Amino acid sequence: MAGILHTPQAPLHYFRPRSRNGIWCFSTGPDNNNSGKSYKRETPQLLRIAVSGVTELLRLFSASQGPTRVTEKRRDEFSVSSVDDVVTILKSDYRNAYFVTGVFSSAIYAENCIFEDPTIRFRGKELYSRNLKLLVPFLDSPSIVLQKIEKDITSETKFVVATWKLRTYLKLPWRPLISINGSTIYELDGELTIVRHAESWGVTALEAVGQIFIPSVGQLDE
Repeated sequence: MAGILHTPQAPLHYFRPRSRNGIWCFSTGPDNNNSGKSYKRETPQLLRIAVSGVTELLRLFSASQGPTRVTEKRRDEFSVSSVDDVVTILKSDYRNAYFVTGVFSSAIYAENCIFEDPTIRFRGKELYSRNLKLLVPFLDSPSIVLQKIEKDITSETKFVVATWKLRTYLKLPWRPLISINGSTIYELDGELTIVRHAESWGVTALEAVGQIFIPSVGQLDE
């Protein structure tokens, strides 16, 4: 979700794990059937421009409200010797609702980690942290529920997949409700460091961004 606050950059090319079942079977990487020349579910250019505009507005609003601190856990707070350790740390981050609080274990991410969602892709955990700092002050009654987390060590590239349910209002005059069911792939390198954090949503990028402009009614659904 933090990627929606980042100004779009050129597409990144990389290996993407696939699954035949579950919400996380998605691809915005090169389409193998077209020799890598096209992208599946590529974000429309108009939407990229809109995301860029929202980013700048949030930066302005955030600056006027003063600095917001986002806590990052240090490497010396835990040790990683197996994929199970990574799963344990990620479970802790979800208990801290890191998507909506900014409290995450940044030390298990590579400095140049790829972060992506259906609206954008960018590199750098520091940029991801800054985007969280922009996002957190605008969330009202946020919640993210971890529904399932599993590892895959059978393929050439090890990765962890988490499915989750995000609900939050935004602190805008019309108080829109953002409601997304999604999943995140955490791709690991040989040192069990996360080198890719890739979100997939149960709605299209256009539908997700469109929720920002819809006034909410009633209370947050459980």
